[in-house]
Amino acid sequence: MNKDYLANQFSLDGKVALVTGASYGIGFAIAKALAAAGATIVFNDIKQELVDKGIAAYKEEGIEAHGYVCDVTNEEGVNSMVAQIENEVGVIDILVNNAGIIKRIPMCDMTAEQFRQVIDVDLNAPFIVAKAVIPSMIKKGHGKIINICSMMSELGRETVSAYAAAKGGLKMLTKNIASEYGEFNIQCNGIGPGYIATPQTAPLRETQPDGSRHPFDQFIIAKTPAGRWGEAEDLAGPAVFLSSDASNFVNGHILYVDGGILAYIGKQPQ
Repeated sequence: MNKDYLANQFSLDGKVALVTGASYGIGFAIAKALAAAGATIVFNDIKQELVDKGIAAYKEEGIEAHGYVCDVTNEEGVNSMVAQIENEVGVIDILVNNAGIIKRIPMCDMTAEQFRQVIDVDLNAPFIVAKAVIPSMIKKGHGKIINICSMMSELGRETVSAYAAAKGGLKMLTKNIASEYGEFNIQCNGIGPGYIATPQTAPLRETQPDGSRHPFDQFIIAKTPAGRWGEAEDLAGPAVFLSSDASNFVNGHILYVDGGILAYIGKQPQ
């Protein structure tokens, strides 16, 4: 084994990667990493404005990304987008189901419609997109699917009942895809981020009027052995690994990138 062997194992040269909801944030960071490893990047977002901003952001990074407007909860729209990608770019080798939403509402204050919205985007959409790309992966003889789960795939916390339910379901969908399609050389794994500093979590990190840290910010730093929030770039290496030949015998696992929070019970009282 030498450097060339390892470089080839992690190379994504010639691969087409679809990262959903990747105009910014975690999806953008993952897509940049896959591009750096050699992949051709395709992404979608729900609005043309977001797609245009995404294309411009990728261009600033020296990446020629292909952007599509698509609501990933709409099966007909997803099937149409995948067909268009296959025609214009190539068969999708790597799928990263990244698009997601969260509604921080106490369970008994949440409407059934709000609950359904979260389940639709965070659980149903990954099913829809995976279902659309798997047939061509089978024909090609290989494929990589990464579902962006969460540490809430394992834990509960107040105000995130819908999100935790969806991410717990996504963990099990990941395992089922691996079980059902592993024989076709398709690997399906998940990445479970901890608390990551993104626009979505910005309200939880706002400095208070008196200059102190937000109480939730203090709580997370105290609960995380790493002593910090994660950065979107912390997910880059795991994403490249799970997209590459280096993970060809890794299937049905969730890789938690959480600074150790799931392993930590907290400091012993003095």
